[in-house]
Amino acid sequence: MVRFGGAATPTGRATGGTGPVLSRERFLEGGPVDAGVRAPISHSWQRCRSLGLSPDRSDLPFREDFDTEARIVRAAVPVLDRLQYTFAGTPMNICVADASGTVLLRRFGEASMAGSLPAIQRLPGFVFAERFAGTNGIGLALAERQLIRVYGAEHFAERAQQSACRALPVRDPLSGRIEGVLCLGYPRSLDDPALATVIRKAARAIERRLLGHSSARERALLRAYLETEAEAAVGRHHTVGLDELALGQRPDDRALLLEKATELLSCAQRAAVHVRLSDGRRVTLLSRPMTSADGVEGLAVEAVLPGPAPRHPLITPRQIDALPAFPDEPAEPAAADRAVRVVLPSGAAALAAPARVATDGEAGGSGLGVPRVPAEDVTAPSPRGLLLVGEPEVARHALAARRRLELLSEASTRIGTTLDVRRTARELAETAVPRLADHVTIDLPEAVLRGEESADPHGDLRRTVVHGIRDDCPFHPVGKQVDYGPTTPQLRCLLGGEAVLEPDLRVAAGWLAHDPEHTAELLTHVHSLIAVPLVARGVVLGVAAFYRGRDPTPFGDDDRSLAQELAARAALSIDNARRYTRERSMVLALQRSLLPHGLPDQDAVDVAHRYLPAESDVGGDWYDVIPLSGTRVGLMVGDVVGHGMLSAATMGRLRTAARSFAELDFPPDEVLTHLDNLVGRLDREDPAADATDIVGATCLYAVYDPTTQRCTMARAGHPPPALVRPDGTVSFPELPAGPPLGLGGLPFEAVEIDLPEGSQLVLYTDGLIEDRDRDVDRVLDRLREALAVPEREPEETCQVVLNSVAPAHPRDDIALLVARTRALAPDRIATWDLRPDPALVGEVRARALRQLADWGLDEAAFAAELMLSELVTNAIRHGSGPVRVRLLHDRTLICEVSDASNTAPHLRRAASTDEGGRGLFLVAQLARSWGTRYLPEGKVIWAECGLDGV
Repeated sequence: MVRFGGAATPTGRATGGTGPVLSRERFLEGGPVDAGVRAPISHSWQRCRSLGLSPDRSDLPFREDFDTEARIVRAAVPVLDRLQYTFAGTPMNICVADASGTVLLRRFGEASMAGSLPAIQRLPGFVFAERFAGTNGIGLALAERQLIRVYGAEHFAERAQQSACRALPVRDPLSGRIEGVLCLGYPRSLDDPALATVIRKAARAIERRLLGHSSARERALLRAYLETEAEAAVGRHHTVGLDELALGQRPDDRALLLEKATELLSCAQRAAVHVRLSDGRRVTLLSRPMTSADGVEGLAVEAVLPGPAPRHPLITPRQIDALPAFPDEPAEPAAADRAVRVVLPSGAAALAAPARVATDGEAGGSGLGVPRVPAEDVTAPSPRGLLLVGEPEVARHALAARRRLELLSEASTRIGTTLDVRRTARELAETAVPRLADHVTIDLPEAVLRGEESADPHGDLRRTVVHGIRDDCPFHPVGKQVDYGPTTPQLRCLLGGEAVLEPDLRVAAGWLAHDPEHTAELLTHVHSLIAVPLVARGVVLGVAAFYRGRDPTPFGDDDRSLAQELAARAALSIDNARRYTRERSMVLALQRSLLPHGLPDQDAVDVAHRYLPAESDVGGDWYDVIPLSGTRVGLMVGDVVGHGMLSAATMGRLRTAARSFAELDFPPDEVLTHLDNLVGRLDREDPAADATDIVGATCLYAVYDPTTQRCTMARAGHPPPALVRPDGTVSFPELPAGPPLGLGGLPFEAVEIDLPEGSQLVLYTDGLIEDRDRDVDRVLDRLREALAVPEREPEETCQVVLNSVAPAHPRDDIALLVARTRALAPDRIATWDLRPDPALVGEVRARALRQLADWGLDEAAFAAELMLSELVTNAIRHGSGPVRVRLLHDRTLICEVSDASNTAPHLRRAASTDEGGRGLFLVAQLARSWGTRYLPEGKVIWAECGLDGV
């Protein structure tokens, strides 16, 4: 008996550690697969996503009708009994599944496991195919066709996160067909590299028994081969098994040799071909016909390798005769052990792409990528061994089935790589051409392209994809509306819900009669058609048409089944993309409704802005232009972490709050502090959020004053702005970064810089410069080059930046705000400093009236005089220190009175008996707006008077 376990391997620790766990979580949240995830696991996860599987699913299909007397069952029972004895007393779960992933046998190292495990892990009959169970040992071994190890978080299902397993396909030694899967499951803490050797030996034992269970015709061909070799070997060289020849050979090399051997066998002729292995060695495969004593005709394929022949005898015809016929046990284990030496061992990896084999009867080179070698040229006494023996017709069926499976496996990874309806449809066409069809056209309703369900999916079809081996085939072009008649294969398949096969279009009356002129032109290029409906979740999405033209063989029923399977998989991905398109359109509409719809009236800056959503999803980027008191203007950009509806809604809340804080005349650092508190409160108030759903955001806020030509800026984890001076110098001001919003507890710091008139301030979100495929420093250099033309208008600058700096396929939103500064002319500013003496109020009124007369604002004089009188009187009575009066002539007339006190004025309604308290009420009635702005020392009370009638 064997005890296993101990410390996991480094690979085991890494796979069960935090990194892959986080990789899986990010993938399940919709992100891409991290680069550190092993390729088979990565491909399987992507297939699970395309199939719409849920990791929380705990049930699997159960087949009550599985074959308990299957060939693989009878071959595996004694091997599993030995494994159960070997692992006695350990938590080992041993099972064998058939080629569809249905578990046929189970054994347990501990007998108590049979009662303590859930039914899905202890009863035969459950189907563990990848399309049902997600990433698991059995399903992945069938998909990848090689030895598979799945550990901990690499499983797709939540139920298997604490487990590990190793699984290996079991092949028919003569046909190379996968008969089933042997799988060892155990707690992940007990992973041991030695289990790979155990499972390989056990799989080979099952394959040896399968050889004993082979048909009488196969055994007759094998015996005929051995008799021929025994005669030819006299006085020549030793013919040995491939195990000895390919000692140390890699599994993918074995798989490649087996595939090429099957192709040679299907040709039914004597032929030879060179195959280059991964280590550089060149193996020659030879096929030759033979006939058994019983008249069974077939071929044998041998592998000839360079190097000296080892001295191992080949299994003899007598030993083949000793192999018992199914279902008896082998009478001579030693002979059975030798029998496996004449065939390719198991454990092969995914097969290489199939290719056409050149035979002696064909001209030209081999379709396998190497020169064709006449069989008689290989005469050197090199070591060789039998690779495959069988009948050509069986090999042709096996080869066709294998290629169909390979195409379906490839479709799982190639179709649905994006959430774009048109791209997904094109991926279907690219997968089918040329391995199934020579040309493919796909027609989808206009509503589906918009992300909706079509009200008339049979009549509202537009040509979406045209793809083929040639570009000159006269199909309707992309974008054209396609009208199919009631007798056409396309409409028949849509109405019937099943694929329609037209093997010979020359006699397809319904197809010919629809558009005789066009169909006659098409017949010069194509001759066979399969029309398949694209239907997913009960929604009709369109129709795909597969045409064959260059290949003279018409489509058959197997081709129709394959096309329907491809279309079904593609339809699910198209429907996912359609649903995503609809949801993205909704989120984008929400996002745009929450962004500014126009620019406010102000003269401090000339502004242009752009918002560019990400290709994959809509995020929470925003921008804003906020007119402030004293002719100032606030410029803001921000970015909410994440994508989707929640980010867009959070953006709307933050933008509204940020604008409110800014309009209260808080300085930039205080605005960010208030936003930081708000984001933290949003996190605490969301009962549905967990630790991974933290609301976060970055923000940059700048306030520009055209009267002083100075700008105050602060940022919270946001990229710094770009500053373009009037001379074309571009710089990125060094601003204290500050923490992102929502962390709390850390202060923000504002910086003040001079901005001469004509300068450009460029604010942007990180989607403009950050991309995993680009270096940030190089992107900033490109941004510097794009901005180094100060005479451009802001609108032109926005477009140039997006064209030259933004990524071609942005993964994140981009918000861009370009502001070119203006200055308020000195002759539109009037300032007076006063002592806090009530007797000077009359002098202020007189000066103001003269200034308004100089500006031609006599009609505003009465209101301005009254407001100034009240504001100055309040500053002298209730304030402290010197008083300053400032008049600004902009779009409106602005009256400002400042003093050194921080006491805030309050508007109140005075009672009829009060002698005072009506000053601010009067100001509020006369002014368009009024308020208080606090300075580092003191405050400013301002009132704005409209000039509509001036």
